[in-house]
Amino acid sequence: MSPSLSSISLRFCRRCSYLLMSGVVAVSVSVASPQTSEAISLLDLLRQGVQIYQLSNISDAEEVELGREINQQLVSSNQIQLYRDSNVNNYVNQIGQWLAANSTRPSIPYTFQVVQDNSINAFATMGGYVYVTTGLLQAADNEAQLASVIAHEIGHIAGRHAIEQMQQTAIARGVASATGLDRSTAVGIGVDLALQRPNSRQDEFEADQRGLRTLGRAGYAQSAMIAFMQKLLNQPTLPTFLSTHPATTDRITALRRELASQQTNLSGGLNNSIYREKIQPLS
Repeated sequence: MSPSLSSISLRFCRRCSYLLMSGVVAVSVSVASPQTSEAISLLDLLRQGVQIYQLSNISDAEEVELGREINQQLVSSNQIQLYRDSNVNNYVNQIGQWLAANSTRPSIPYTFQVVQDNSINAFATMGGYVYVTTGLLQAADNEAQLASVIAHEIGHIAGRHAIEQMQQTAIARGVASATGLDRSTAVGIGVDLALQRPNSRQDEFEADQRGLRTLGRAGYAQSAMIAFMQKLLNQPTLPTFLSTHPATTDRITALRRELASQQTNLSGGLNNSIYREKIQPLS
């Protein structure tokens, strides 16, 4: 007697379910390294609803979202204190947005914020987040000098340097698995990197070159980047954002070489008195 249609359908559905579960288990085994205690199976991740970042091919949207969470953690934990004067913030944002539009990565949204801190400093996280301190604003002589620092930080974002640093840090800490990094781990590493700024020598030179070209495309005097570095070399104590980088004299030499090859003589943003009026609330 031939089997009924319903019994055939039942066996077929059971077979499909078995194949589906086998496939999930196989994928889970393939993506989770058995030698890493931190590795989580894909099935577990699906059950937990954990967002995993594959840093090697992270999308722009994922990077921006990760940058936003890092920023929230920095602000909410009082790791940084934002400066609240709207005029100064709008001024810095206006400069930053114009530079970003003329950078090699204008396709993501950028956020420029002023940090209440008397030290001369600037840093960037991933996803378009750039920070400059009130101390740096006061140290700059003119808009072009401030723009040179912002352009340098945009250069880091354009080069996706923070993502590379996060990968290297995750591997060094032993928290990287074949599946990638979970959201909370990635945010924690991002906060640490923002505060420590451990950029490599190569990254700094690349950010300088990108920043110099961005300045030129935006119409700013590119010589201001060199002038500001030279000014800061004469400070009693070398500012943090320079002391953690390659030797400033080496960077100046490389910038002079690049500027000479471009044969440009832009003069935008060099009016000192106009700049002082713009940052008057800091006085």
